[in-house]
Amino acid sequence: MDLGLQGKVALVTAASKGLGKAIAWELAREGCRVAICAREQTTLDATAEEIRHATGAEVLALPCNVTQADQIDRLVASAQARFGRIDILVNNAGGPPTGSFAIFDDAAWQRALDLNLMSAVRLCRAVLPGMKERGWGRIINSTSVMVKQPEEGFVLSTAARAGLVGMAKTIAAEYAAAGITVNNVCPGYTLTDRVRALAESRMAAEGRSYEEVLADYAAEIPAGRLGRPEELAALVVFLASERASYITGATIPVDGGYCRALL
Repeated sequence: MDLGLQGKVALVTAASKGLGKAIAWELAREGCRVAICAREQTTLDATAEEIRHATGAEVLALPCNVTQADQIDRLVASAQARFGRIDILVNNAGGPPTGSFAIFDDAAWQRALDLNLMSAVRLCRAVLPGMKERGWGRIINSTSVMVKQPEEGFVLSTAARAGLVGMAKTIAAEYAAAGITVNNVCPGYTLTDRVRALAESRMAAEGRSYEEVLADYAAEIPAGRLGRPEELAALVVFLASERASYITGATIPVDGGYCRALL
């Protein structure tokens, strides 16, 4: 299937590892020129070189802390200076700390909102004018299955990402006639560093092995296993493509059947 992505320019945030890396890799394989960012330059540069070597794609690695508005401005300006435009924006960011509602103060809430909501607000605001002028664009937000099925301990992530889903649904309607689609993907339990860290926290708290904790996660998933980053990336690439031009405002779980919600 020709996805029509050859020569398109994609910006993927938090792309030095995990889900972001898998997404950038798959976009590059489909012929996109890719700008990636992360906070840590050494890992970011290594990832960029891996993707270049494996795919032959042009990859621009730019350090950026997406919680900082001025760094987002520099990120977008640098990507546009190199490639001339941004056709595809993938808003991806790590999750805030886990814990019960009572332990988080205003500062923790603000950090979560800056990470998982305001970063996307600022990036969308930066790229939408150019997309509208060209009459084509794709925005895909990587959120969490918790926006459809909240779970104890993830209050910061769920609240901030639910706000992102609401924003995306609104701007999807505002920009649909301009040839721009805006969608959300919702990874469930996927083998990433964040899930490994959560498993290690449970190991310490419960006195259990790493394998036992992962088995507990898998037991809650009808598919019987955790997801792989490339499985989420496959959906993101499709949503970024010409083939997905009539899909907008959608929020799609990639979770092996974990979410039981009807909507």
